[in-house]
Amino acid sequence: MSSIGTADAVVTDIELAVGGMTCASCANRIERKLNKLEGVTATVNYATEKARVHAPEGVDPAALVAQVEAAGYRAELPRPPADEQPAEAAADPDVSLRNRLITSTVLAVPVIAMAMVPALQFTYWQWISLTLAGPVVTWAAWPFHRAAWTNLRHGAATMDTLISMGVLAATLWSLYALLFGTAGVPGMVHPFELTIRPGEGAGNLYLEVAAGVTTFILAGRYFEAKAKRQAGSALRALLELGAKEVAVLGADGTERRVPTAQLAVGDRFVVRPGEKIATDGVVEDGSSAVDASMLTGEPVPVEVRPGDAVSGATVNAGGRLVVRATRVGADTQLAQMARLVEDAQNGKAAAQRLADRISGVFVPVVIALAAATLGFWLGTGEGAAAAFTAAVAVLIIACPCALGLATPTALLVGTGRGAQLGILIKGPEVLESTRRVDTVVLDKTGTVTTGRMSLTGVHVAGGVEEDEVLRLAGALEDASEHPIAAAVANAARERIGTLPPVEDFRGVEGLGVQGVVDGHAVLVGRPALLEQWSVPLREELAAAQAAAEEQGRTAVAVAWDGEARAVLVVADTVKPTSAQAISGLRALGLTPVLLTGDNERSARAVAAEVGIEDVVAEVLPADKVDVVKRLQEEGKVVAMVGDGVNDAAALAQADLGLAMGTGTDVAIEAADITLVRGDLLAATDAIRLSRRTLGTIKGNLFWAFGYNVAALPIAAAGLLNPMIAGAAMAVSSAFVVANSLRLRGFRAA
Repeated sequence: MSSIGTADAVVTDIELAVGGMTCASCANRIERKLNKLEGVTATVNYATEKARVHAPEGVDPAALVAQVEAAGYRAELPRPPADEQPAEAAADPDVSLRNRLITSTVLAVPVIAMAMVPALQFTYWQWISLTLAGPVVTWAAWPFHRAAWTNLRHGAATMDTLISMGVLAATLWSLYALLFGTAGVPGMVHPFELTIRPGEGAGNLYLEVAAGVTTFILAGRYFEAKAKRQAGSALRALLELGAKEVAVLGADGTERRVPTAQLAVGDRFVVRPGEKIATDGVVEDGSSAVDASMLTGEPVPVEVRPGDAVSGATVNAGGRLVVRATRVGADTQLAQMARLVEDAQNGKAAAQRLADRISGVFVPVVIALAAATLGFWLGTGEGAAAAFTAAVAVLIIACPCALGLATPTALLVGTGRGAQLGILIKGPEVLESTRRVDTVVLDKTGTVTTGRMSLTGVHVAGGVEEDEVLRLAGALEDASEHPIAAAVANAARERIGTLPPVEDFRGVEGLGVQGVVDGHAVLVGRPALLEQWSVPLREELAAAQAAAEEQGRTAVAVAWDGEARAVLVVADTVKPTSAQAISGLRALGLTPVLLTGDNERSARAVAAEVGIEDVVAEVLPADKVDVVKRLQEEGKVVAMVGDGVNDAAALAQADLGLAMGTGTDVAIEAADITLVRGDLLAATDAIRLSRRTLGTIKGNLFWAFGYNVAALPIAAAGLLNPMIAGAAMAVSSAFVVANSLRLRGFRAA
């Protein structure tokens, strides 16, 4: 909990973990219940299963929990970190659902086969069907029955209500037909005539409907639950990025390693080359290059020296540092980023499932129609059996058999095809966002560009060979750990091969390196290093340096034997397919925006190269979230493509988040879609595939509900024939499957 002071009152932020929700309408019901309390403003996120409550100071959190429980759901305050189970030890929350799905599938398949294939209808087959279907419609379907009962007690109806009523109606009527009708006689088979005629339904069995619907809906719920459970993984991944242990420096100069959690403000600790900085602090001794790209997006390591601030979880790429801690625990920049991600996830409007939205109207209408049918037939004097048959037929024919397949099959085929193309879509609610997106925000480093420094140009003075420059400079840089040095050394090794040995190597703080290669005294680094040795850059080399820096690139001067010989240009290069991908995004009606923590000049140069006009540069992680929010406030529906920890909060805030699979786990977990290939072209394919899959789901839903609506009048008229109902359901389901399978033909751009 946290308190925020205002001019009028103090508002407390309280977060509740909510359980028992089965669809987005449940979250809406809890929201309405909490908002009835005086002064309380609550938002409930179905995906993360959390409620964020703004309440006046003094409000008892227990009262909020009681209010949620009064609505028929579970709620509890978050446990202290010490009480939380490690991720490895925590039980799989989906294990019960998975067990129900497996059991239901094993038992339902033979029930459906016997009902649909006359050759399998041996003597007493109907009683075997009842035996197999019994556990499916009771134990496996229990979550639907329980949710329906909860909804009933609170005067509400959702898809669970329709599923439960349909399953129970089909089961109870089958029991009636078996025990008191003609369905239980030895040798009974379903009739083959496809005629519409009234009847009492005493020989009709609907066990395959009850078992099939239960299995299909359980499958959809299980895959949805798996996607939903990943919502909190981004926060866990963020917090795991920090250093686990730290070498604390005592007053006597001795070091002792302690868990990072034990660090206090003012403690001095040592960071060696290659280690992560344990927490936010200020450098007291030493100098180094620090890779802060995860926080800033800037690919070039930052040179730090005594007095400079450093952030926790960034990597020391150079020399030994002594740092004094200034912020620890929840106050660090990394922890603040974790809160940004969580706030973005909780504030994100949960997209309701299409079926849930339609069922909000469809379910009450079906129940009212069934009641009206019962009343009408009783009023006409047809008899209780015929009246009840017609009323139950309405519930059975409305039971969402094809609807159970509509979303899962399209999602299964669409996501399977996506996986083949390197596109991972997390869940059905993701697809709705792709249809509405009109603006795509692109991170620069690692998304539009490679995210790695490489040699892009060699400018030599007159009479100097490029190979000689690379041989001497590459050998010297190969002895350095700096990423820019690594770019030069790698390029030299690729072009020259084996590099000569270096003598008297020495790194010069913040300027470059010097040493002896093949008897030559070589200097490689900033022009200021050459000036220390009274070696000025020639006019043409100074012009090359200025041109490189104008484009936001890094210029490295090379000199030996007292004379400047060359300028090497190092930069984060644009991916070969980025320009084509930007054209593809524009063709989909999207406006691209380049968003980066890098400097303005570099960002503008990259944007011009790939064809982007809108650029926002030199932004921190919190600013990235603000940029996305500002675009949303302007009425834009925003997609965000990124790859780093610094993009995670913005990915979660965006209406649609796409993460490069070559990026960090945090970005991948915070996003809705993962692009395994690490190629921006995959973002174009992802949006096209998502839109196609959504269109298929809508077509499936239209057919499924259309079938129900068309068949309801026949059922209400008492003309339901079991073979017509069974055949229509089979055709409806087959159409849904066939329509979904068309997604297998999707091709990448």
